[in-house]
Formats: sequence, C-alpha cells, structure tokens
Amino acid sequence: MALQEELEQQGIWLFKYRSFLPLVILFIGTTLYLRTEIYPETFFLEETPYEIYYEMACLFLSLLGLFIRVYTVGHTPKNTSGRNTTQGQVADTLNTSGMYSIVRHPLYVGNFLMWVGPAMLTGNLWFIVAFCLFYWIYYERIMYAEEQFLRRKFGNHYAKWAENVPAFVPNFRNFRKSNLPFSWKKVLKKEKNGLFALFLIFFIFDFSGELIENETDYNYFLIAMCLLTGISYIILKIIKKKTTLLNEKNR
Repeated sequence: MALQEELEQQGIWLFKYRSFLPLVILFIGTTLYLRTEIYPETFFLEETPYEIYYEMACLFLSLLGLFIRVYTVGHTPKNTSGRNTTQGQVADTLNTSGMYSIVRHPLYVGNFLMWVGPAMLTGNLWFIVAFCLFYWIYYERIMYAEEQFLRRKFGNHYAKWAENVPAFVPNFRNFRKSNLPFSWKKVLKKEKNGLFALFLIFFIFDFSGELIENETDYNYFLIAMCLLTGISYIILKIIKKKTTLLNEKNR
C-alpha cells in the first residue's frame, strides 16, 4: 500500500476510535497530577500563591476550546462537522464561512485547547510536550483522511478554499461571517456533554488532589459548576430522547 493510502486508512481508523483518546489522556494526566501533589517540589508553582492563577489559566484554555467548538457547530448546517463514528465521513456541503474561513479544522483546534488545559494542570512539562506531539501525530492523520474525502467530493471548490485557509493555526484576517445564523438548539443537542465533561475533569483533579493530601480545601466553584452542568446534561439528554424540542430543520 502506498504511503498516501496508508495514511488515509490510518486516519479513518483513528477517526472511528477517537472517543477513546480522552480516556487515555485523563488516566495518565490524573496519575501525574497526583504525583505532583505528593511531590510538590516537582512543580515550581505548587503550594505557592500563584498556583490558583495557573489553574484558572488552564481552565480558561479549556473553556476557550469549548467556545470554539460551540461557535463552529452553532453555525453549521446538517450533516457537516458531525460525530460520524458509524457512518464514516459525512459532508453534504463544504463549510467555508465562519470559523471555517480562518482554519480548516476548527473543531480539532477546539479539542486541542480543551485537552491541553488538563494536560497543563499536571504541572509536568514532559507530559505537556508529549501530549502536544501525540495530538499532532494522532489528529494529523484524521485531518488527512478527512481532506482526502472532501477533495474527492468537492474537487476544485475544496482545493481553492484549502489553498487560502490554514489547516490548524487560524488566520483571523481571512474571517468571513457565517452563511447561517447561530443555532442554540443544535449546540445544546450536539455539544451538551462538553461543558459537563470539562468541569467534571477539573473537579476530579481537584478532589483527588485534596483527598491524597488528606485535606478538605476543595474548590467549591468547580463543585457547583460540576453539579449544575451535570444536571443540565441529564435534562438535555431526556429532552433529546423524549421530545423534538431540539430539532431544527436542516440543522
């Protein structure tokens, strides 16, 4: 098999099982975070007044990643930018406006920022660097497979768009307003688990750290947000399953 076909096949396979990647990162990251809590000398900000600001910066990065995903999904039509695990690649139209006017893979940019937050929270420089390299290699193949699919389906239209839009690092000078209005219904339907998962992860880190140190100085903001977003997730899950309130034509 030629390298081009091999990379595409790898990307298709990785795309199918990409949901398992966060679990691996979470397990390794939690282990390293607990190690930092046990040996605070391994992280120069541990047990200093600046530690809380560092943790807030990590949370901000993750929330920024979620915002990028929400903004992207909220402006996309049906059967694009979806979680197409069982169907493979699906694209009824080519998105070229909104976030897609400044970067070709905005959802993966959002994913990276969402996960680099917890990675940084470990305070382990080598893990942060390793995560960035692993994410690059992992998602580079997925992006390659997606672009091969889009190139075959949309031909010159795709090639012309891709020529002027970077793959991963946004070029904000290219921004062009989205062709579709923002849809909160689609966001709540498609991204309902993102906010809950984000605060749950930060809560797990904080709770496990306090537990291993035999302390009770919990971050009550994280606890409150975890409960609030968790309840919201359950309610939205029920609404999606039992009603059509979140359905919207062509979205």
